[in-house]
Amino acid sequence: MASFVSKKDEAFRQYALNAPPLKVILSTCVPLALFQALQSIFKVLDAMMASHIGAEAVSAVACLNQITLMITALGSGLAIGGCIKISEAYGRGDYELVRTRVATVYTMAVIVGLAIVVVMIPFAEPFLRLLNTPQALIDTGIGYFRVEILTLVVTFFNTVYIAIERSRGHAKKILWLNMGIIAVKLSLTALFVYVLEQGVIMIAVATLIGQCVTLVYALITMPRDDGAFRFNPACISLKWKTMAPILNLSYPVSAEKVLFAAGKVTINSMSEQYGPLTVGALGVSNNIGGLTTSWHAGFTDGAAPLISQNRGAGKYKRTLQIYFRLLVIDVIIGVVGILLVSNTLPWLAEVFAKSKDNYDPAFRDMIVSIHQWEMLGYITLGINSATLALLLGYGYTKLTLLLNVVRVFAYRVPVLWAFQQFTNVGVEAVGMTMMISNVCVGVTAIAVAIPIVLKVRKKIKEETL
Repeated sequence: MASFVSKKDEAFRQYALNAPPLKVILSTCVPLALFQALQSIFKVLDAMMASHIGAEAVSAVACLNQITLMITALGSGLAIGGCIKISEAYGRGDYELVRTRVATVYTMAVIVGLAIVVVMIPFAEPFLRLLNTPQALIDTGIGYFRVEILTLVVTFFNTVYIAIERSRGHAKKILWLNMGIIAVKLSLTALFVYVLEQGVIMIAVATLIGQCVTLVYALITMPRDDGAFRFNPACISLKWKTMAPILNLSYPVSAEKVLFAAGKVTINSMSEQYGPLTVGALGVSNNIGGLTTSWHAGFTDGAAPLISQNRGAGKYKRTLQIYFRLLVIDVIIGVVGILLVSNTLPWLAEVFAKSKDNYDPAFRDMIVSIHQWEMLGYITLGINSATLALLLGYGYTKLTLLLNVVRVFAYRVPVLWAFQQFTNVGVEAVGMTMMISNVCVGVTAIAVAIPIVLKVRKKIKEETL
C-alpha cells in the first residue's frame, strides 16, 4: 500500500494525525480561509464593476448568480462527497482506494457538467421564467446566464480538483492558484466594463476565462503528479460499488446547496415587493457579509477533511479536539466581522450606489437597511460553520442538508412572508429576516452537534476500557 503514496503526501498524513490540533487547523485552514476571503472580495469588486453599468445590472447579476449556484451545487456536492471519501481512505492508509476514487470523481464531474450544459443552454430563458425571475432581469442578463452555464463544465472539474488538493493539505497551492485566477478575472472585467464599456455578458466571459486558467493548470499537472493522487484513466471505475459511497454522501450536499440557493431565489422574488432594486441591495448585502463568513467557509473546507482523516485513522478524540478549537476560532471571526463591518457599512454602501451615470442614495439606504440587521448573525453563522465541518468529517451529510433546509425554508421564507403579511415594516424586513434565520440556524446547529459529540465521547470511552 505504501508504494502508492508520495513521501510528501505521507508526511502530511502523519502531520494531520499527530501534530498539535490547533497548529494543524491554522496551517491547513488559514490559506483556505484567505482564499475564500479573496473570493468574497472578488465578488464585491465584481458587483462594484456591475454597478458602474447601473443598478439594474447589479440586480441582474445578483439574481442570476443565485440561480447559477443552484446548478453549481451538483458539482459542489460531488466534490465534497468525493473529498470526504478520499480523505477517509487517505487517513486509513488505503492508497489503492484513494487512487481509484480520485480518478472516478474526476470522471463523474465531467459527465455531470457536460449533461447540464447540453440541457440548460437551449432552455435557459424558460428555466428562468419557471423560477419566477423578473422579466426585466431576464432581458438584462440572459446572455450573462448562458455564458455562466457554459462556465459550469469547467467549474465542476475545477471544484473537484481543488477539493482533492485540499484533502492533501495543499492549501497554499490552492491559495496562489486562485489568486492568479482572481487577478485574471478582475483585470478582464475592468477592461471590459471600464475601458471597452461592455455589458454584463462580458463579466461572465471574464469568469469563464479565469476558470479556464485553473483547468489548464490542472490538466498539465494531474498526469505528472506522484503517488495515489495522480490521475490515471486506468483507475476509473464507474461500477456501482465504487460510486455508491461517493454518491451517498454527495447527493445530500448537492440537495442542500440546491435548496439553499433555491431559497435565496425565492427570497429575491419576494423581495421585489419592496422594489426591483431590492434584489440588488440584498445581493450586495450578502457580498458584504461574505467578507466575514467566507473565513468561516475556508475553515470548514480545511477542517472537514482533517476530521475525516482522523476518523479514518480511528483517532476519535482528536476529531473532537479539532471541532472545539474550530468553534472558538469561528466565533472570534464573527465578533471581529461585526466590529469591522459596523464601522465601514455606510462607506461600502456608498460605493455600490455610484454608477458611471449617476448616484442613487435610495439604493445606498437599502443596502444599509438590510445589512445592519444581517450582520448580527455573523457569530451564530460561525457556530453553524464549525458544526458543518464536524458533520461533513463524520459523513453526516443528511444533517447538513437538514440544517440548510431549515435555515431557508423554516427560518427565512416563512419569516419574510409573515413580515409582508402582518406588518408594515419596509425593506428592513429583508435584513431582519436574514438575521433571524442566521441566529436560529446557529442555535439549531448546537442542538444537532450535542448528540453527535456525546456519541463520539461514548465511543472513545468504550475503546479505552
